[in-house]
Amino acid sequence: MKKFPAGFYFGAATSSHQVEGNCDNDWSRWEQINAVKLASGFAANTSESATPLYDEALNPENYISGNAVEHYNRFDEDLSLAGETGINAYRFSIEWSRIEPYEGEWDNNEIAHYMNIIKALRKKNIEPFVTIWHWPLPQWLSEKGGIMNQRFTDYFSRYSSKLAESFGKEVSFYITINEPEIYSLNSYMLGKWPPQKRGILSYYRAVKILIKAHKAAYNTIKEKNPFSSVGPACNMTYFESGGGIINNIAVKIADLLWNKYFIRSIKHRIDFIGFNYYFHNRIRYGLNKNDNEKVSDMGWELYPWGISQILETLKKYKLPVYITENGLADENDQHRGWFITETLKAVYKSIEDGADVRGYFHWSLLDNFEWDKGFWPKFGLISVDRKTMKRTLRKSAYVYRDIINRGLDI
Repeated sequence: MKKFPAGFYFGAATSSHQVEGNCDNDWSRWEQINAVKLASGFAANTSESATPLYDEALNPENYISGNAVEHYNRFDEDLSLAGETGINAYRFSIEWSRIEPYEGEWDNNEIAHYMNIIKALRKKNIEPFVTIWHWPLPQWLSEKGGIMNQRFTDYFSRYSSKLAESFGKEVSFYITINEPEIYSLNSYMLGKWPPQKRGILSYYRAVKILIKAHKAAYNTIKEKNPFSSVGPACNMTYFESGGGIINNIAVKIADLLWNKYFIRSIKHRIDFIGFNYYFHNRIRYGLNKNDNEKVSDMGWELYPWGISQILETLKKYKLPVYITENGLADENDQHRGWFITETLKAVYKSIEDGADVRGYFHWSLLDNFEWDKGFWPKFGLISVDRKTMKRTLRKSAYVYRDIINRGLDI
């Protein structure tokens, strides 16, 4: 059996809007307006055989986060179950709309709530990894234009400073922004997510703003707590060429624009590289030609080995690396145990080959609200029955625990 290096973080991740419940932000208000449209769009674009949860996805209520899975009030129960999986790290996000419900006004009760989570984690010897922003914005900021407001960087820096000051030495790891590429793509280029802007220039501007915001947050966090480690959680895809000069060039361009641009732009304001890995794209003349031998309930190809290729490209930065998300929608738990095992085998081999990987976070700890897809995709190591809110460890959670405790059979 092969065991990971001492001090390696085995974790799971969540985000506030997706699990807490009763959030009031730009996303929750957008859901109310668009739920019927999202359900109709699913029916028009999906065959009944495409998902085992087809009927759930046809219900407009599926697309309203509401009380989510009540993690806000049930975090003690959830963290106890997390402990049963053997994890020693937990990535979670702070809900900006709770902390600063009105411009410049801080809610100390909500700050205390998140401090209680942090203290509960410490008691269980689970390291907190705090994500400062995982997409939803306070309503007051949304009404001012969101990230396109000329003062957004100042607002984000002020918010980051408040968290760093409030949490002090209790938090050693901060993730500034989750998947700036995905947020910019869906919110400012494709028009799928709020505020539903479209266009390549809009996308480019959004990315540039988030680069500036990360740098400002990095500076202010380090001022408050110089010993903390600060980095982003970027989305990275393994682009594979289908062969030939044209496809090889297309892969290099895709890799540069998607995987490298953000990291290169912040390389002097970063203590670690965090990245989320879900996708492998075999490019053949502009088309994605994956084999799709195994797919998730969402139809995403399951290609765990591609993570090694990304880790290889990150060696040149000579920075610690954390896999901040990696997972799959798999309601019946058919593939999750295999997927975790194969992914961690690939990570272990990358470490043997010199990659400085310090941690792995499975997405997600709990079944949750998957943005414009709603509740039907089931990503959790812990299943949640939303009618009763009963939590149950899936079998794959025990597979993960065995790897954490015993190592890998390689």
